[in-house]
Amino acid sequence: MAMATSISALTSSLSSLSFSSQISQKPIHSLSFPSPKPLSLKTASSRFPALVVAASSAVADPTIDTDDLKKLVKSRLPGGFAAQTIIGTGRRKCAIARVVLQEGSGKIIINYRDAKEYLQGNPLWLQYVKTPLVTLGYESSYDVFVKAHGGGLSGQAQAICLGVARALLKVSDSHRSPLKQEGLLTRDSRVVERKKAGLRKARKRPQFSKR
Repeated sequence: MAMATSISALTSSLSSLSFSSQISQKPIHSLSFPSPKPLSLKTASSRFPALVVAASSAVADPTIDTDDLKKLVKSRLPGGFAAQTIIGTGRRKCAIARVVLQEGSGKIIINYRDAKEYLQGNPLWLQYVKTPLVTLGYESSYDVFVKAHGGGLSGQAQAICLGVARALLKVSDSHRSPLKQEGLLTRDSRVVERKKAGLRKARKRPQFSKR
């Protein structure tokens, strides 16, 4: 009896609902948004001035090839290194450097390569090479051409320093006093001490055990 009452109540409630059978015949349009305004070059440059300048002016600096540097050195040094007048030889450890000075703008070429590239951009090694010229104020007055071999880059840089200092003596004998005060004319004779028999290194011994 209760079930029949609930079914009749549900039927009456459904019949009270009215559905509209009118279906709109108008086509459904997709949503439309206003088209964005074109961004003018003036507006973009005012909003992002640094970005535009960086994109327009980023041009890679041309690098000089080794072949071009070889041609430059041969044209500047006719007859080779031995035929030049302002020349100096420097030594350090196992490294030997032959240095030629010519009036120029301050270029430093080592083994037909730029000094910064050859010395791997190490600021200390570059400072070794430039110290004699900076001491006399000639860092932008002479071009330096170097042939170096033996040892490592650190030894070669210090050998170039001595070679440049000795070459500057041939420019003028008055350069001796300031160069000598800075210790740039002294040959550094320190080398690695040889290994001894029975030792690990030159002086390092194996650990001693009494028992």
